[in-house]
Amino acid sequence: MSRLHLIFIFCIGFSLQGNTQQKLKKIIAFADEQYEKGDYYYALSYYKQALEKDSNSIELLWKYAETLRAYKDYSKAENYYAKVYAREQTKIYPNSLLNLALMQKQNGRYEQALKTFKLSAKKLEKKKNSSFYKKSLREIESCAWAIKNLLDSLDFRPLIHLPETVNTYDAEFGHTIRDNRLVFSALKADSSNKEEEVYDPAYRTKLYYSERNELGEFQKSKMNTDLFHADLSYGNGSYSLDGTKYYFSICEDDGFKYSCKIMVAQKKDSAWSLTDTLGKEINVIGANTTMPFFTKINGKQVLLFSSDRKGGMGGMDIWYSESIDGISFKNASNISTLNSVENEVTPFYDTTKNRLFFSSTWHDGFGGYDVHFSNHIDGLFSSPLNAGNPINSSANDLYYFIHNDSIYVSSNKKGGYYSKNPTCCSDIYAFYPIAELISQEEIIDTIVLEEKIETLLPVTLYFRNDEPDARTLKTTTQQTYLETYEKYVENYPFYKKELIKGISMEQAEHDLNALSGFFENNVDFGAVMLDSLKSILLKELSEGSKIELSIKGYASPIANTAYNVNLTKRRISSLINYFKTVDDGVFKPYLSKNNVSLSFVYFPFGEYAADQTISDNTAVQNESVFSKAAGMERRIQIKHISIDRDKSIMPLKSEEMVKNLGSKKSGVILTSSFLVTNSSSEKVAITLPENTSIKKVTSEKLYLLPNESTTVTLNFDTKGMIGHQSISFTVNVKDYSSGLTLYTNCELE
Repeated sequence: MSRLHLIFIFCIGFSLQGNTQQKLKKIIAFADEQYEKGDYYYALSYYKQALEKDSNSIELLWKYAETLRAYKDYSKAENYYAKVYAREQTKIYPNSLLNLALMQKQNGRYEQALKTFKLSAKKLEKKKNSSFYKKSLREIESCAWAIKNLLDSLDFRPLIHLPETVNTYDAEFGHTIRDNRLVFSALKADSSNKEEEVYDPAYRTKLYYSERNELGEFQKSKMNTDLFHADLSYGNGSYSLDGTKYYFSICEDDGFKYSCKIMVAQKKDSAWSLTDTLGKEINVIGANTTMPFFTKINGKQVLLFSSDRKGGMGGMDIWYSESIDGISFKNASNISTLNSVENEVTPFYDTTKNRLFFSSTWHDGFGGYDVHFSNHIDGLFSSPLNAGNPINSSANDLYYFIHNDSIYVSSNKKGGYYSKNPTCCSDIYAFYPIAELISQEEIIDTIVLEEKIETLLPVTLYFRNDEPDARTLKTTTQQTYLETYEKYVENYPFYKKELIKGISMEQAEHDLNALSGFFENNVDFGAVMLDSLKSILLKELSEGSKIELSIKGYASPIANTAYNVNLTKRRISSLINYFKTVDDGVFKPYLSKNNVSLSFVYFPFGEYAADQTISDNTAVQNESVFSKAAGMERRIQIKHISIDRDKSIMPLKSEEMVKNLGSKKSGVILTSSFLVTNSSSEKVAITLPENTSIKKVTSEKLYLLPNESTTVTLNFDTKGMIGHQSISFTVNVKDYSSGLTLYTNCELE
């Protein structure tokens, strides 16, 4: 679990005269013992010794790969899982491909991981009830989501790595800030060496705090000596609302395998004294119960926590229990809408937005654990959404919390402090607000899958080889993207024919299936997404917005690099032509020289960003031209959209533009309310849409003074409806050309 491990004096006493195989068995047995204890660093050193004596053993390669994965050395683990699969083809270890793909994903190699997940699912088709097959299918969706939603580092401000007064070469996990102190837990040793060996007899997780000075700088951390026991691990932690109680985890461990329960301490004078464990409503016998977070939801004080107790969805789940007096609690309930068959941990509740944050290994994500959130509406938690970049990475991202305007998260991503393995251990990161940039809430909301532009990004469009306008060095074209797309689809039968020339029937079947999926899931899908984006852009432009599209172009590496850069410029040019001509030139008014409301920024990468494993051999065109892998590189992407809205056009604002009501029964009348504010310096008159037999909109006030607010309420009859519903209405203002459109989403059962 950490980069640091207990040191053992290894005195097994191998006889120099003994049998070599007997020595090997003893080395492996000792390594197995350390692995079971969770001492992965020490286990690795002895598995490595064993491999030096028997490098052909698939079992040893597997054990070494599994230990590297547990040690979070994703790069080396990927290499060794690949070696295992190359030798046994999932016949001995059915999850060898799955684990290889998981490591590729955690190394940020999403395109390759997606291919491997698909191959894993195909290998496991005859075992459709197995957890490996189900995980492969889940990760196919998750990896495809990651590819679609991954932002370039230029598109966001990165998190700040907290200083060495907090983070060290050990592992740190942030929990909260209270009384100007950052409270966190850490696996630290009082004595260790550069070989990651520890000489600390009390090597356990402990609670620490770091004071902030007048400048906001974190001072050297100190251990909480009030809550410490040399034989136990102390971690996590959350204060009661009045700050007089502190809830935390206390864990017994067999090696590094924790079994935890939640304790409560009370403050007396300036010190904390242990009160007791919480009752059976929280701490179920035989269950691992940990990560408490005390908060208020719908006016009730509750404790959120994570547990693998019976009655859950699987693995560690998020539960909540209503407080009676801060020490006694009512029976706990499982939050089933956000829990999965795997792990959901580290809950945090944002009371300002009624939003529950947590980390999960199952839902759509970029890495192992990703931070997700669920909106709490009318007593229900909505389906979870990923918090996006930069909060999440390809590593493990946990312990998200907000303090004032700042976000904190703990991650073992590259960039932290380490001795040997750059992803072995967690450090604490922060996102601080900057006045001239958007707020932290806007950062999250821009990557939520709502009825806005960010839902569709990146829009990826694909092209035939050397098109448009083959065999030229021109940087522009007269063709539109739709023309190139239609020609590409027309040539699909030709691509299938050429793809299978000179290869085996088995390989041909595999490659044809991949090509078919590519045209359906990538080529056609991109055209559909562009059409959807077109409608949203037109609406924004008609309301007076100025829009800038950032477009990146790529090419397969079959031609020389200079040629490919010009080719990608022609592809970008075809997209601009699309906007000039689509729907009888509806975008022309926004592209005129006198009023450029729609502009473009080009990033023609050519083959610079292409997957360099793709063949550039023109003699083997079924790989370099007609394969799915080559097709994936011949693309342009609308990666980012900047929108400048003239605030004087629409004086009405609402902090919540979208209400997500979660699952509801069909036939009921749904109600959602929005607080609408006049942000102008003048009195305004608002007008509501006409009521119908299905939809009625009312407002407390029809005139608003400057900075005055009103509640606008929607009542919607769902009789006869089923499935996902998105209901919108527009509040207009007299003498203004545009209005404020508000959305309500639900899933009717």
